[in-house]
Amino acid sequence: MGSRNHNNDLFIDTPDALAALCEQLMLSEWIALDTEFIRERTYYPRLCLLQLATPAIVASVDPLAFVSLEPLLEIIYDTRITKVLHAAYQDLEIFYQLRGEPPRPVFDTQIAANVLGFGEQVGYASLVQKVLSVQLAKAHSRSDWCLRPLDAAQFRYAADDVRYLSMLYPRLRRLLTDKDRLAWLADDFEQLSQSHNYQSEAETVWQKIGGTHTLAPRQLSILRALALWREHEAATRNLPRKWVLADSALMDLARLAPRDRAALTRVRGLPKNQAERYGAALIALINAALQDPELSWPQPPPKRVLSIGQESTVDLLMALVRRQADLHGVSPASIATRSVLERLVLGDTEVAVLRGWRAKIAGDTLQKMLAGTLRVRLQNGRLHMEETSPLED
Repeated sequence: MGSRNHNNDLFIDTPDALAALCEQLMLSEWIALDTEFIRERTYYPRLCLLQLATPAIVASVDPLAFVSLEPLLEIIYDTRITKVLHAAYQDLEIFYQLRGEPPRPVFDTQIAANVLGFGEQVGYASLVQKVLSVQLAKAHSRSDWCLRPLDAAQFRYAADDVRYLSMLYPRLRRLLTDKDRLAWLADDFEQLSQSHNYQSEAETVWQKIGGTHTLAPRQLSILRALALWREHEAATRNLPRKWVLADSALMDLARLAPRDRAALTRVRGLPKNQAERYGAALIALINAALQDPELSWPQPPPKRVLSIGQESTVDLLMALVRRQADLHGVSPASIATRSVLERLVLGDTEVAVLRGWRAKIAGDTLQKMLAGTLRVRLQNGRLHMEETSPLED
């Protein structure tokens, strides 16, 4: 039954209690959200607990007690209600699995903290400490949240993840408004609600395997076929990829290309039980991949190679990013990483630093530097900039 726990926090595990909660939530302009899940033993993350809070409610919903969470999902997917999360990606991935799209609109307190000067990718507990002066317990961060019943400490830990999130949101929003930075984050938050961020591209998953640059194109063709097969096998059986075959096994198979059972047994990285279970399928995949025409062989991702001059330019741009970050009180990495600046120097204009608030406080400056219309000088240990003509020496 739906019941109350410490501090009148709600634990929802019956249809009547869920309906009553939804009636209260539908009147809210925003809801703080968090999830507890496990994915160590499955391909798809398994939702074990869903926590919600408003200024008046702190509730934990037990998804294991329901055939469907649809009444609550209707509230969460209501576009009139802002969903407040911290480091939102993994939580939104859960909702994507439930409904085929993430909810919107969202507000990510970690992203907000970045542009308010609280640090790069600041953790939830650290942000609560900095903003609310509250020390959160961390003992249950590795709990098995699918076990029931939850004990009082687990319940409190889970509830605290949204209790203080609901306190953080109005404070961070007010700080953003005072600094005229709330509009800065519109694009960042909209990107979080784009479905393509959560779609698994099975055909290109081989590119995420380490060491592909050591393989020849023909070997990459085998790796691509094996990785695609593993992805489908893991998804069908809802098992972690590595439980089907480890990356190292895929690499050894691609490198050695065994074409029969005898050769398969000589692949050191392939456990015997997996060779017995998948042997026929692996041999068929390898033989088929070896018949692929050369024009269809994948190429290893090109290594980004910069000249000495380009590396020096990146160094200068990094210094400018740090200067602008310090000037505006944000973390440099929230503006642009070195990798992003390398892409910019190599001519890539589809980088985030050239869009939105990043462009206003740094991107436009970087482009002027690259165009030769900005002069930088050092004075009293600080960088100073002045615009100039590109024709000047």
